[in-house]
Amino acid sequence: MLAGVMLLWFLLTALSLLFVVIDIRSTPASPVIKWGFILLTAYTGPLGLFLYMLGCREPLPGLHERYVATRWRQVLGSTMHCVAGDGVGILTGAVIASLFHLPLVTDIALEYALGFGFGWSVFQALFMRDMAGGSYRRALSSAFFPELLSMNFLMAGMVPVMTLAIANTPGSRDPSGPAFWFVMSMALLVGFITAYPMNWWLVSRHMKHGMMTMRPTRESANLGAHESMQGSPPQHDHSSGEKRNSKAPMEGDMKSVSNSILYWMTALSFLVLGLGISIAVVFGDL
Repeated sequence: MLAGVMLLWFLLTALSLLFVVIDIRSTPASPVIKWGFILLTAYTGPLGLFLYMLGCREPLPGLHERYVATRWRQVLGSTMHCVAGDGVGILTGAVIASLFHLPLVTDIALEYALGFGFGWSVFQALFMRDMAGGSYRRALSSAFFPELLSMNFLMAGMVPVMTLAIANTPGSRDPSGPAFWFVMSMALLVGFITAYPMNWWLVSRHMKHGMMTMRPTRESANLGAHESMQGSPPQHDHSSGEKRNSKAPMEGDMKSVSNSILYWMTALSFLVLGLGISIAVVFGDL
């Protein structure tokens, strides 16, 4: 029964990933958003495709800016960005732990360290450094707390699912078998759901960006001329050869959040993470 479910899941994931890889090339989103949806679909299969279609794919030419401006789609982009980047490190940690036969506690600690490290230093700070004035050091500083809060909620959802599944699924710690990847997919899917509320708070406080629209210069100029005739000139970003029509807040902008609120939210994120680990200890094999 489980083998059939996994076969169907991987087949749907392959088809979903193929569609997203081909279709997203024509979507006027930033490269990091495009790569994020590709990775998310690789992790979560048809759900990733559903989220791409509903949350990012331009419904009609010229409507992407308005389409992604709604708050829930902005939060979707933020959460997707988090899970895509952190997921690379998490999966790497899981594979390393399996190859070296590390205890499950060490496995989870390694996944957390590599997930946070890659998500923070590469997917957040490196890929988004232009939003911090081009300074990688400044980008690291501004992205630290948003990444930490989001990562804690992500792992709070992942850890119980992963430990429960490992305890009840033969071969789920062997990366050469399908059970390993199925369990990690399910864990990342639940982690995405648990990280969404925190990302809503982060986006609403301008500490993380959401969806971003980027169009080639010629396409943006034509769209701008059309919108000018309608009395609503677009916003442009002249920092590169492309123009961005949906202005996203700079990631890690702490000006609107006091230190006390930030500390309380950090404490809350660790409390939620601790709750997830407690569930894994009581009901799983941790």
